[in-house]
Amino acid sequence: MSMTKPTIFTGAAVAVITPFRNGQIDYPAFDRILEDQIARGTDAIVVAGTTGEAATLTHEEHCDLVAHAVETVAGRVPVIAGTGSNDTAYGIELSRAACDAGADALLLVTPYYNKATPKGLIKNFMETADATNKPIILFNVPSRTGVNIPLSVYKELAKHERIVAVKEASGNISAVAALAAECGRDLDIYSGNDDQIVPILSLGGKGVISVLSNVMPKETHDIVADYLGGNAPRATEMQLKLLDLIDALFCEVNPVPAKTAMAMLGFCTEEFRLPLCEMEDATRARLTAAMKKHGLL
Repeated sequence: MSMTKPTIFTGAAVAVITPFRNGQIDYPAFDRILEDQIARGTDAIVVAGTTGEAATLTHEEHCDLVAHAVETVAGRVPVIAGTGSNDTAYGIELSRAACDAGADALLLVTPYYNKATPKGLIKNFMETADATNKPIILFNVPSRTGVNIPLSVYKELAKHERIVAVKEASGNISAVAALAAECGRDLDIYSGNDDQIVPILSLGGKGVISVLSNVMPKETHDIVADYLGGNAPRATEMQLKLLDLIDALFCEVNPVPAKTAMAMLGFCTEEFRLPLCEMEDATRARLTAAMKKHGLL
């Protein structure tokens, strides 16, 4: 039986970078980024996700970053905390801290590296949902985690009142269509790939959790707003027009190009934590050319 679940946001949420300076989180830069995002119409902020280099944050940094984002955003848009881990107990600890800090929702990636079975995936997400009190977005990104969430698992997880949405970054539109057909009433679907915003909206999706939004928050918001507002041709035109920039933002592993682009725009220093490092000359030139073409530089 279908239950009414909350929609966390409709539109484009930025998967925001985490700026560093001299090995520490650069909070003044982070605040400038958050204010710019809100001013330019972003619909939600996803903090401490893949794009936020969560894998190299200490526990204290992770919790502080989420709490700081909640305080700075101050309810103007939803703040969604990335709190998934490949250790369920630690993921629950992070998730509880984010709930206590006032995050509006949690984004839980599939446990990476361990490659859990379907039963293990269900237990991981159900235990986390039972241990927390905020709505949960599942994050399916098999290219990074080595495990895909199959439809059978989605159907089981959709039964939990706090598991309300999915960020789908499998790239498999056929699988997203099957998910929408089977679970669309119980799970909101967000595109996890900037080059598939319109295709996923066409299957009933509610928006995107976006890397592109770091550099183009208004345009990414507008793609979703145009589509949902009835102007699919304009949304499609913008989606296709931005493909080269989207590709350039992924010409090296995310978030390296996105953070490099933000540094070029003056928002932060070009500082990463190993094993991530600065871009190669050829890919940097490609990113620069795409940014110039779209009037960013």
